[in-house]
Amino acid sequence: MPPFDDYTWSEIQSQPQAWAATLDLLHGRAAAVRAFYQNQPFDQVVFTGCGSTYYLSLAAAASLREIGRVNAVGQPASEIWLYPRTTFPTDQRTLLVAVSRSGATTETLRAVESFRAAGRGPVLTLSCYAEQPLAQLGDLNLVIEAGQEQSIAQTRAFSTLYLATLYLAALQADRADLLGELGRLPAAGRQALDTYQPLAHVLAANERLERCFFLGSGARYGLAAELSLKMKEMSLGESEPFHFLEYRHGPQSMANPGTLIVGLLSGTNHARESAVLGEMRAHGARCVAIGAQSADVELVAADELVRGPLYLPFGQMLAYERAVWRGLTPDRPHQLSAVVKLGDAT
Repeated sequence: MPPFDDYTWSEIQSQPQAWAATLDLLHGRAAAVRAFYQNQPFDQVVFTGCGSTYYLSLAAAASLREIGRVNAVGQPASEIWLYPRTTFPTDQRTLLVAVSRSGATTETLRAVESFRAAGRGPVLTLSCYAEQPLAQLGDLNLVIEAGQEQSIAQTRAFSTLYLATLYLAALQADRADLLGELGRLPAAGRQALDTYQPLAHVLAANERLERCFFLGSGARYGLAAELSLKMKEMSLGESEPFHFLEYRHGPQSMANPGTLIVGLLSGTNHARESAVLGEMRAHGARCVAIGAQSADVELVAADELVRGPLYLPFGQMLAYERAVWRGLTPDRPHQLSAVVKLGDAT
């Protein structure tokens, strides 16, 4: 047994059950969400959060742009709070979607409060704890209790909250087909967890490994950024995210036998993205492709528009295994806490 409570591993492994519970919850709230969309019109959407949920916001905004053809962006909550003129350059009516695992992060609360004070538009909140402040601040508040965690580094919370944003996008676009596709994710996630844990273990135990890169484009860039953050938080290792083709523009100079590159492949641009990994293998880097076709980590087929959560479990296991290999405690990352609360001066 590991010398710690091992909450992180159990939270990674329990994601399929959490996804199923989240879908059940959202099915029950679907009428309320549709009424909210009808009664609170908006011209654009801003997703916001801090840390992991900022990266979630990037992925959610990209997914909404693709699914719903809605102008949407992701912004750090601190930017909305401190730099509203650069965040909202126009007076268009905006829907703010504030996402927070804890529901108590100071910057996110300040962002919502300042957004409301400026009268910019409606607010929808996504969090995991009904008793926390954020769950009281929206015109519609969705509490995803299945995402609650005891560990500091987000895993289950991230994927369940991200799943919720995909559900909201499918509702907004009136895509019943995508709602059905989301229902396939729990079984597909279970298969990925059960099948690829040995590969994560082997890769993490590579003594030559010096750095990791996570590549993803479109909505997968936010997911790559989140998995890179997991590697930093848990293992204290060097890790960076890049868009696929951007990796050729400088970072490829670091592709060598001490480099692990994890690529989150799309279906649409599979050939171009795979070509990047092929070139980096030629430079000596160890490359792992995650995708629905011709991949080292093969995802059970689901519509590409809502497949995003399936990319997460392998990268989370990889970060966990690397931390354990280095003798670290994934449940208690160095210098981190589960929620950041600022004093008045900060």
